[in-house]
Amino acid sequence: MPQHSSLRPLRLPLLAAPLAGVLILAGCSGNSDSGSGDSADGFTVMVAQANDDDQSYAKTLEAYGQEKGLNIEVIPYPSEAYNTQVTTQLQAGNAADVMILAPGTGQPISVVSLAEAGLLAPLGDSSASLVPANAENQYEVEGKVYGQPTALIPVGLVYNNDAAKQAGLSEYPESYDALLADCKTARDAGKDFTVLAGAITFNTGLMAQLISATRVYEAEPDWNEQRAEGKVTFADSDGWKETLQDLVDMNSAGCFQDGAAGGTFDNITAGLGGGTALSAAVPGSAASSIGAASGADLTVQSFPPSSGQKPFLLASANYAWGVNAKASDAKKQLIQDFLDWVATPEQAKSFADSFGGVPIVGASEDTLLPQYKNIGSLLESNSYTGLPNAAWPNPSVYDALGAGVQGLLTGQKTVDQVLADMDAAWG
Repeated sequence: MPQHSSLRPLRLPLLAAPLAGVLILAGCSGNSDSGSGDSADGFTVMVAQANDDDQSYAKTLEAYGQEKGLNIEVIPYPSEAYNTQVTTQLQAGNAADVMILAPGTGQPISVVSLAEAGLLAPLGDSSASLVPANAENQYEVEGKVYGQPTALIPVGLVYNNDAAKQAGLSEYPESYDALLADCKTARDAGKDFTVLAGAITFNTGLMAQLISATRVYEAEPDWNEQRAEGKVTFADSDGWKETLQDLVDMNSAGCFQDGAAGGTFDNITAGLGGGTALSAAVPGSAASSIGAASGADLTVQSFPPSSGQKPFLLASANYAWGVNAKASDAKKQLIQDFLDWVATPEQAKSFADSFGGVPIVGASEDTLLPQYKNIGSLLESNSYTGLPNAAWPNPSVYDALGAGVQGLLTGQKTVDQVLADMDAAWG
């Protein structure tokens, strides 16, 4: 089932940039203890930070710290190192009190996996009330909720409208065949239709998931449940075969930048922001951060359907607040108070606007950020599902997909081999 609850209250790999140091957001003087210390005058928070302008978490925490007179220490890590830092520090017992996690089981920092390992603290009823309909199993373990979703993030091709016009394209392609034609037009104009961080498995895997929205989940929104029950496999799925073959064909058609297999997140930032690329597979929130930094006119688009398919979107609560099980009881109460505060409609909208997403509560189509104007109807009509990998049983399946796409780009893998690897990783 789609992971949402109607655009009634509507309930994404970050771009990497090296960052060092610690930001101290203090509402009063004094030093805050880190990790699981006993001081109750504040708490510490680990976040992944995309670039220097990616300050959404920091600004939200700063506002709360100033309002309540608390010392809140925000510890940023480059996105490509964040997963390792979180898991390593949690296992070592020296992680921050709060961290930004991913729902489900499909990534190393997934809420359910870490909760089952005893590394997270359960949250209160107000946190539980924010969990999107049909996504409870991505936040709960034995009836307790261990993550509070931050915002709904539509995920698609972030599209540079100015760069498209410069390339001679007047509109976003409505079909896959039109996309392939636009790839040639863009290349003839000296631009790339899509810039890909091909060396980063998270981004290659995300690109494949975007295509799978129409190829797999539009017709079978319960495909993941069928796979869990052993009724289908990746290898026998026509939709998944089409998904990966589309990537092969896009590569052959010159849709990606030269040397895409070695691409990084820096290439995405430079390509989208500098107008040398028309699009990139990144969360919709990146349209805000890259657009603000570059002045580019960026909008979020769903991946074009193929013949006989309907437009369909990926959108889910990709990030969640999680609390270290080793935090003191006093800190846990301070943190829950913060979680209650950030979940109010006013603060949820403020955070979502800053983060470039859709509020986890109190959203409506007419209050969406401008970057979502072209997908508002898909959100309103429930034509979307969550990121598929959030419901996969372990991170190895997504690793197999991301590494498999890399192999497709270099010619070292076939579509059938990648799908077989994903089935093997499923277990």
